[in-house]
Amino acid sequence: MSDRKPASPAAQGNADKAANDKPRISPGEFFRQVRVEANKVAWPSRQETVQTAIFVGILMTILALFFLGVDSLFGFVVRSLLSLA
Repeated sequence: MSDRKPASPAAQGNADKAANDKPRISPGEFFRQVRVEANKVAWPSRQETVQTAIFVGILMTILALFFLGVDSLFGFVVRSLLSLA
């Protein structure tokens, strides 16, 4: 059990006030900052994007076939067990 007391309403009010003391920025400044940050991103090339998409497609197909096999095997086992009853 914690010995911490809940914050008083006055203390919570001071915390809210401190959070609201941040200087507000204009929408124009916000979008300028977004553009600056977006320019820092290392975007993949078209070739990297195509290669990754192909890899994901191949891996998805392999996993789908694997789970189809596992599901078919479990279905066979359950049907066999139910036919014994």
